[in-house]
Amino acid sequence: MAYAVRMMPKQGYTPDGYFEYTVYPLEGIWDLTEEGKKLDTLNKDELLYTIMIRQPDFVTKEIVERAFENVEKKKPHPFLNDVKFDTFHDGLSVQMLHVGPYDDEPQSFKLMNEFIKNNNLERTSLQHREIYLSDFRKVEPAKLKTVLRYKVKAIE
Repeated sequence: MAYAVRMMPKQGYTPDGYFEYTVYPLEGIWDLTEEGKKLDTLNKDELLYTIMIRQPDFVTKEIVERAFENVEKKKPHPFLNDVKFDTFHDGLSVQMLHVGPYDDEPQSFKLMNEFIKNNNLERTSLQHREIYLSDFRKVEPAKLKTVLRYKVKAIE
């Protein structure tokens, strides 16, 4: 879908406000099931996630519908009907660049939690966001780059 929007001018349609851009990286919002929240250790089977790709500001619901029609014709996929266009707002956040395998992320989360504690902040939920700057299919695990982000609020 993201590439269908990006390639619209080559298909004969240029949306208002369109500009040449690189498709943004894959992102994930990660949370735990209710059962997972009760556990003392992480059970990966209890993870919930939403995978997304940011869209430029010129993208509207109508543009997404047009992209959907194009993809449905050219590259039908069983999950296509699960795709939705929505707005997500982080607000006040703490983030860091994690370099290394995904399984080593807890070390970075620990540093983030220390920063939060030392700066009079608190997490607003157990949910976190990951922005995948590297393609795990092309980059060795030790060199993967992932932005990790928590939503936080100030403690008053």
